[in-house]
Amino acid sequence: MKIVVFVPSLLVLLFLRSVDALSIRHDQLGEQPLSKIAIRRATVDLSNSVSIKASPYVLGLKGEDTQWITVKIDSPNPSDNDWVGVFSPAHLNSTTCAPEAGDTKSEAPFICSAPIKYKFANDANQNYSNTGKSSLSFQLINQRADFSFALFSGGLSSPKLVALSNAISFAHPKAPVYPRLAQGKSWNEMTITWTSGYDISEAVPFVQWGLKGEFRRRSPAGTLTYNQNSMCGPPARTVGWRDPGYIHTSFLKELWPNSVYTYMLGHRLVNGSYILSKLYSFKSSPYPGQNSLQRVIIFGDMGKAERDGSNEFNNYQPGSLNTTDQLIKDLKDIDIVFHIGDISYANGYLSQWDQFTSQVEPIASTVPYMIASGNHERDWPDSGSFYDGQDSGGECGVVAETMFYVPAENRAKFWYSTDYGMFRFCVADTEHDWREGSEQYKFIEQCLATVDRRKQPWLIFTAHRVLGYSSDYYYGVQGSFEEPMGRESLQKLWQKYKVDIAFYGHVHNYERTCPIYQNQCVNKEKSHYSGTVNGTIHVVVGGGGSHLSKFGNMNTTWSLYKDYDYGFVKLTAFNHSSLLYEYKKSSDGNVYDSFTVSRDYRDVLACVPDGCEPVTMAY
Repeated sequence: MKIVVFVPSLLVLLFLRSVDALSIRHDQLGEQPLSKIAIRRATVDLSNSVSIKASPYVLGLKGEDTQWITVKIDSPNPSDNDWVGVFSPAHLNSTTCAPEAGDTKSEAPFICSAPIKYKFANDANQNYSNTGKSSLSFQLINQRADFSFALFSGGLSSPKLVALSNAISFAHPKAPVYPRLAQGKSWNEMTITWTSGYDISEAVPFVQWGLKGEFRRRSPAGTLTYNQNSMCGPPARTVGWRDPGYIHTSFLKELWPNSVYTYMLGHRLVNGSYILSKLYSFKSSPYPGQNSLQRVIIFGDMGKAERDGSNEFNNYQPGSLNTTDQLIKDLKDIDIVFHIGDISYANGYLSQWDQFTSQVEPIASTVPYMIASGNHERDWPDSGSFYDGQDSGGECGVVAETMFYVPAENRAKFWYSTDYGMFRFCVADTEHDWREGSEQYKFIEQCLATVDRRKQPWLIFTAHRVLGYSSDYYYGVQGSFEEPMGRESLQKLWQKYKVDIAFYGHVHNYERTCPIYQNQCVNKEKSHYSGTVNGTIHVVVGGGGSHLSKFGNMNTTWSLYKDYDYGFVKLTAFNHSSLLYEYKKSSDGNVYDSFTVSRDYRDVLACVPDGCEPVTMAY
């Protein structure tokens, strides 16, 4: 962590470095499943007596972006350590292997790319070690290239390739897929980002869109990508590398408020023909300050999991599918989503970003899916991140900044503001310096200061790491109950501008505080708040799906509700004076914690400690 400590004591500096190590330990308990495979140490011993076959050969014949396939194994020398890896592209090309620190071989490895997923051969047949026969089911998504299936003996640590299957592929591998909506830089602009296999030399990307039931016009899209040299280190630059294809973003402008639009992703090929996706729809943003029902979802740290049971299912992101499915189930009652950091947990295994965008497609294609930067997207030594950890796996922010659009002035600095009806959201980037005097601090103050609370009474602050309050075990060991220098830097801004609620991820559990200022509860209520805004409620909502974080033993007086489980928060603004807050568990979608706020505009104007406007006796 790059911290300049404004005290002369070396002892204090060493203390902060030690607690920094503690502060990130809770987020490193899980291990990316693909990192367990020692793929560069793989040897080859192909045998004609071993058979592995995949079917069907061609996928997506009816335009599907995902399909289940069957892999059949027949081996004369089976073992419980045998496993099957899914490789894409199908040809295991070792000629472009990048050197990796610690390589002891004098020649390039046989395989230098990790599979996109894997299963043990006995997954579907516990008697496999006796019979040598198994039939595995995999769910594949369209990822712009063909697939093959490799049978390895020797387990994950000493893999030996014994058989390679036939190749299979999607009928339209380059097709536009996985649209992600996001608010634009103005309230009446929606952005649509998607992935395809078409470079601009092959096809011109566009979105065909219009009001539901009316003529659909076409808007052009920009195209971005990144290459292996864009990555900052391994595994993103080595075994985790996979060509991302092309990322396109179109800006739909001058939208009518609260109106339903339909759209299709499109590409005009050089021969004059067109490729179009299926039809999607979204509802445009309300006018800022508009008095209507507005519903917001907030959570962090979700990640992805495999519905086919691959990658040691439930070990790494056990709650992510439950969270995803609950949001899909409730989608008709959701207007916008904020995923506040630690998005896919690809950790440098770039194929997982496709997997994640496919997982959330039903949500992200329908409502704006706003993200924040977390340590697993950004952190890498000597890359300009505030923390010098290696949690991004060498991605150093490049992948997240390309795969998702946010209305930031500079997407490499992932802080931004966005308005949704009666809400103003100030989204911070904890992986860059937030302290007083920093560029981001000035942004945060401007975001908070420029909102018109008469029109947008609900002021929300979000960030990935906990800059406020958390009873997480490791924060408790520090005695800070926060990221060092978090609230010390920002609490006077929250108080001055009367922030209603501050949300954080990073800690994988749920916790809600009382309205608090300078470590003291300023309101004794627990389920309903009204009147003056004299403190900010702080919420940790990092239980989106990754392995859970335990609480410390200390009973913190400011903590009103804790839950060691997976879940998300829903905010419902009924009007300018009434807000409903609900915490729902991902397992059943039921509400386990809630409160209401009733407030008039004059309550926001009221003078509170460190939050009073200057006055004068002059006439």
